Amino acid sequence: MIGCIPWPVRPRKRGRPYVYTPTVILRCFIVRIWFRLDSNNGLHTFLDTDCQYNRKLVLACGLITIPSRRTFDRRLKTISTDIKERISTMGYLFAVERLVDLSITAIDSTLLKAKGPVWHKSSMEKGEVPRSGIDTGARWGYSHTKGWVFGYKLHITSTTGELVLPLTAGVTTANVPDNRMYVSLTFPSSSSVFSLPSALYMVADPGYDKKLYEYSKKVLGIDLVCPVERYENTPKKRLELVCFYQSTLGQAIYSRRRISIEPLIEHIKSVFRIDPLPARGFHTVSAIVLLSVLLYQIMVYYNCKTEKINPKSIKYMLGTG
Repeated sequence: MIGCIPWPVRPRKRGRPYVYTPTVILRCFIVRIWFRLDSNNGLHTFLDTDCQYNRKLVLACGLITIPSRRTFDRRLKTISTDIKERISTMGYLFAVERLVDLSITAIDSTLLKAKGPVWHKSSMEKGEVPRSGIDTGARWGYSHTKGWVFGYKLHITSTTGELVLPLTAGVTTANVPDNRMYVSLTFPSSSSVFSLPSALYMVADPGYDKKLYEYSKKVLGIDLVCPVERYENTPKKRLELVCFYQSTLGQAIYSRRRISIEPLIEHIKSVFRIDPLPARGFHTVSAIVLLSVLLYQIMVYYNCKTEKINPKSIKYMLGTG
């Protein structure tokens, strides 16, 4: 599937070319996620194992020699941007092949607990790391359902129709507000689902109610639907948003969020075991989490192409030959 998907062509960087191309490295890291290998050292050992099945995987990855553990470590820290573009490309592919309904999309986030002990704010402010194993790249974030969590945050946009799947994704530390990621997750490009005319609405929770209505309408050509409250001397434009949200249509649109993106996020976390996180450090965590989202998309796409009854049924596929 990796070789068949029309990935975007990235401009070639100056300097020494990679020994292992981004697509080859991507295949290797998908092997790590697929077989639930807990480290890059485990990935290197797995690929270097001299048995028929492992040799077959090495050839499928496009490898002539096995990258060292240090090569995997270095490349994993720099691959996040490439993976985010591939996630957007997969979302676009689902849309143009009419495998999903884009009329109502949704955006949401989830906190992911960091690996190891927490770093208390008092120690953080002093710059003290009281014990080993603390992920110093993580930060504290709060949600109404989980309370305070030390870790990171996965941000996702998704469909809300019969087939619910990610369209774009990003990872931040847990303290980054949801509305700050809205533009980067929805900015239209040549391979963006939000450039397609079929998208009509974006459903979000109250965390996105900050100057994003106008951006959604003028830049994306869609209506942002999220809870809006009246207050004293409410401007006319905001009153229109309040009235639409409280209308029968507005409530019907908003209700799609609860049965689409929220279960999707929980499903991805469960299938790929990313909460708590299996790695430390922002760049490594970002790559592992985004790889999980991308692999989810690819597996669902494979099931669609092979006409599986339930394309989202993927858990049984992982960790198997």
